[in-house]
Amino acid sequence: MEQVRLQKFLANAGIASRRKCEELILDGKVFVNGKAVTELGTKIDQNVDKVTYCGKEVKNNEKKVYILLNKPIGYVTTVKDQFDRDTVLNLVKVKERIVPVGRLDMYTSGALILTNDGEFVYKVTHPKHEITKTYTVTVKGIITNEEVEKLRNGVQIDDYITKPAKVKILKKDTEKDISRLEITIHEGKNRQVRKMCEAVNRKVIALHRSKIGDIGVKDLELGKWRFLSQKEVEKILKN
Repeated sequence: MEQVRLQKFLANAGIASRRKCEELILDGKVFVNGKAVTELGTKIDQNVDKVTYCGKEVKNNEKKVYILLNKPIGYVTTVKDQFDRDTVLNLVKVKERIVPVGRLDMYTSGALILTNDGEFVYKVTHPKHEITKTYTVTVKGIITNEEVEKLRNGVQIDDYITKPAKVKILKKDTEKDISRLEITIHEGKNRQVRKMCEAVNRKVIALHRSKIGDIGVKDLELGKWRFLSQKEVEKILKN
């Protein structure tokens, strides 16, 4: 008998990330053999037990897919949006049920991975793995070396101080009164790069995530996507 925790089974089936699956269980939205289950410690025999979510049987027999999308501005990073806005799933059409790995806000473009591998989502989004994310950031005004040093060393945003970041000045345009930076972080706080720039009194005009780990979207048009190779998947997990 092959037993597995219910939340892991759901995540592996591509329902959502493991953390989100735990919420679904606690909310009584998951049924095993016709009965609602609300205990996170519940284990199932995935070859015998029947698991249903939203009235549909959950099966863990899909081929695992890993997709890199160059997300355009104007799309939200969710499976379904409560306000009926366009989501990233409007751009990626595959038969597998996929979910985004992490988030990019509606006004940020760039690299986003989607997959139906819940374990991959968990490993990449868990803070202990420290997967780097690299952003190209355009801010208002001519940034100073002192401000750059503050960003590198950590700044106060919300109720915490950011960890050291790699920050490189790409361009200073006095005529347009803008500066362009490359910022690499390994945290995943909500709107972190925007808040970091605000902490040094710089307003973000444009934000683009160019890379996740060493995998970038330089050769991928906005709105386009491709499958990751197994080598690329392993590279992210080993990053």
